[in-house]
Amino acid sequence: MSKKLYVGGLSYDTTEASLQAAFAQAGSVASATVIMDRMSGSSKGFGFVEMSTEEEAQKAIEMLNGKELDGRTITVNEARPQTDRPRRDSFSRDNRGFRGGGRGRW
Repeated sequence: MSKKLYVGGLSYDTTEASLQAAFAQAGSVASATVIMDRMSGSSKGFGFVEMSTEEEAQKAIEMLNGKELDGRTITVNEARPQTDRPRRDSFSRDNRGFRGGGRGRW
């Protein structure tokens, strides 16, 4: 069964190919993803790697956590499941994009 890992502290120059190559040292990589900002298109500095087995995932954590990749020290640990979060729409129907009320704070 595959195991997903969180990789933090990535360089903005790290690509999915270089991430996959680094983790391939520990075993078979099912997927490697660098999370990108929607607005700017640049890396957010973290990503996820899915290793093919639990043992390979543990080996990757031991080998790469605290090591340097593309000039930055990375953090590697088991990914936690994504939780449901409320939508962060600043112009929702309820708040009309304003924070707080009352008179001005001048």
